[in-house]
Amino acid sequence: MPTKKEIAIKYLDYLEKGDIEQIINLFNDQGIVDSPIYGIKKADAFYRELSSDTTNSELHLKGIFEETNSNKLALYFHYKWTLKNRQKVAFDVVDIIEFDASNMISKLKIIYDTVKSRGLVRELE
Repeated sequence: MPTKKEIAIKYLDYLEKGDIEQIINLFNDQGIVDSPIYGIKKADAFYRELSSDTTNSELHLKGIFEETNSNKLALYFHYKWTLKNRQKVAFDVVDIIEFDASNMISKLKIIYDTVKSRGLVRELE
């Protein structure tokens, strides 16, 4: 079974590549994402919506923080996001990932300042 850290690194790789199916496969069947812009959604619905709004993603990992004897891990990274209308926004993100007993992702909470990105995503609607 892959470690939580290995799964987190795969997650970032798949996110940057836009490989939605591989991302969804990291989640358990009840897996959810809590996003400041998209709200709380099932993982497959969230990543399909994100993918449809995205032209390109560039990620730069700044750190991985793991609690001892915990099912949680935090990823800290810089995200350069190009939306489908070619608008670009960049920001630092913290993703807090909660794992189940099989090291599948059960919840992913995304934390970042949405001041610039919120308006740009609204323009896509």
